[in-house]
Amino acid sequence: MSEGSAEAVEAVASAAAATAASADGIWRRAGIAGAAIGVVAAGAAAGVAIERLTVGRGMRRKARLALDSTGPYGALRGTPGKAYADDGTELYYEVDDVEPEGGLSSRRRRLFGRKAPAPVTVVFSHGYCLNQDSWHFQRAALRGVVRTVHWDQRSHGRSGRAAQTPDAAPVTIDRLGRDLKAVIDAAAPEGPIVLVGHSMGGMTVMALADHYPELIRERVVAVSLVGTSSGRLGEVNFGLPVAGVNAVRRVLPGVLKALGQQAALVERGRRATADLFTGIIKRYSFASRDVDPAVARFAERMIEGTPIDVVAEFYPAFTEHDKTEALTAFAGLPVLVLAGVKDLVTPSEHSEAIADALPDAELVLVPDAGHLVMLEHPELVTDRLADLLARAGAIPLTATVSGCDSASS
Repeated sequence: MSEGSAEAVEAVASAAAATAASADGIWRRAGIAGAAIGVVAAGAAAGVAIERLTVGRGMRRKARLALDSTGPYGALRGTPGKAYADDGTELYYEVDDVEPEGGLSSRRRRLFGRKAPAPVTVVFSHGYCLNQDSWHFQRAALRGVVRTVHWDQRSHGRSGRAAQTPDAAPVTIDRLGRDLKAVIDAAAPEGPIVLVGHSMGGMTVMALADHYPELIRERVVAVSLVGTSSGRLGEVNFGLPVAGVNAVRRVLPGVLKALGQQAALVERGRRATADLFTGIIKRYSFASRDVDPAVARFAERMIEGTPIDVVAEFYPAFTEHDKTEALTAFAGLPVLVLAGVKDLVTPSEHSEAIADALPDAELVLVPDAGHLVMLEHPELVTDRLADLLARAGAIPLTATVSGCDSASS
């Protein structure tokens, strides 16, 4: 090995050690061992260390600010509304209506008069640590084509948080299903519905079906489940070796609980180790190498925007999630099951299991795609979703669905 190469290797090792030490110190100051987090972060830390050899912290900060100011993603807004969960939690949603003049609505009025039937409404449910803006590309493409509802799950985005009392019930996927029912009652009280859910949002859709099968029978005309699971999430290894994932499973619930109890300290630590978390987020969000940096930064902002105590509060719900039997409510409906082949969070095998339970469903496995497949390969996801909407009669077969790269309102 040449002297220069040896120095480079030593520099990488030193930077990686400094990164790990910084992260570990934060966890220790929060009163917890940093070992489990270190296992998850190890692969990302090496990449961050190499980047630090050539890119200064100030330059990286400027790059993030530039992406935040120029990236149009997440800028779409609709007509705001509020629904209220059965425990009083305020749930924020937005509606994108079809243009009333010269569009489908006016034709419907001419055909049916003042008693025109309610239009089809597509209700989008987002995943864990995200918000309604995660559907940016699909929202942009469907604007003016079909009525859509985008909502923020409780404690995410603009929605409220339940009262934090000692006797408060824990968050469960079943509760999220009831939340979705409250949003539907407020934003789409009548007419046919298409349900679209990503990750935790897909689980929310399954919980809705479990608790309100009559709603599925009477009003739902199609379902799309993206990068999600009907159960057995406790077996996911997150791309880690067996020893590493076993260590994480043992300590992560306690680690997250302790972190959630010291949220202010941990949030400062997240900011101090932003580069490390950027690497982790990218690894578990995307699989392809050519993701638009502005899209990657957009995903990072959404995930960073989820407070650590919310991360801790929701995590236990996933290991308890089991809605395989609820899938039977979707039998006979047009169903799209879509996943990234390289998804490390909800592996594509879980989507295959859903498709096995629904033999008539369309299964689409996207190569070179990770967990945030709708951001990583937006055109493909939007095309498959448009096909589903056409098969369900939600949009005309001749409708033009485009503008995946648009952020215009």
